[in-house]
Amino acid sequence: MERGGDNGLISEEERRNFNPSTLFLFESHKATCKMDNDVLTYNQSQTDVSGEICHALAKLIDEHLAGAESKIWHAHPVWFLDGNPIVGYSKLKAGVRLMFWSGASFEEDKLTSGTGKFKDASVLYTAVEEINAPDVIRWLDKATKIQWDYKNLVKRKGKLERLK
Repeated sequence: MERGGDNGLISEEERRNFNPSTLFLFESHKATCKMDNDVLTYNQSQTDVSGEICHALAKLIDEHLAGAESKIWHAHPVWFLDGNPIVGYSKLKAGVRLMFWSGASFEEDKLTSGTGKFKDASVLYTAVEEINAPDVIRWLDKATKIQWDYKNLVKRKGKLERLK
C-alpha cells in the first residue's frame, strides 16, 4: 500500500506519530527514493537516535547502490543486487549495525568481520554523527564489485563461492 497518498510523503496521522527530530529526514528521503515502503516503515518505527541513523544509512544506500532492490528480509532492511544480499542494517541494543554480506573481503579496518562462517563484516553506530559518508560510499562501491554468492548458498549446501 502506498504511504501518504500521491505526493509520496507521509500522511497527517503518521506525521503526528512521527519523531519530530527525524521527520524532515524521512520526508525528504521518501520524496526522492525508490525504497520499499516496508523499509521506510521500519525506519520510522525506530526511536530517536536509531531512527536518525537508519534514515541516514537508507539515504546513502539508495543514492549509491544503483539498481538495488530493498525489502525487509529476516525482519531487517536489506538491499539486493540480482537477488544476492549486499547490505543491510538492524537495530541492536548497542546501536544500529550496518552489515555488508561480503564485507570481510573488502579489507577495511573499520569493518569488523562476523563469526568467520560467512564473509560478512559490519560497523556499529550509536549516533548519526558517527556515520562517515565517504567510508559508507566506498564500502557500497566495493559491495558491487566484491560479492559472495549468498543467493545460492542453500543450493550449494552451505558452500560460498565468490561471484566474478
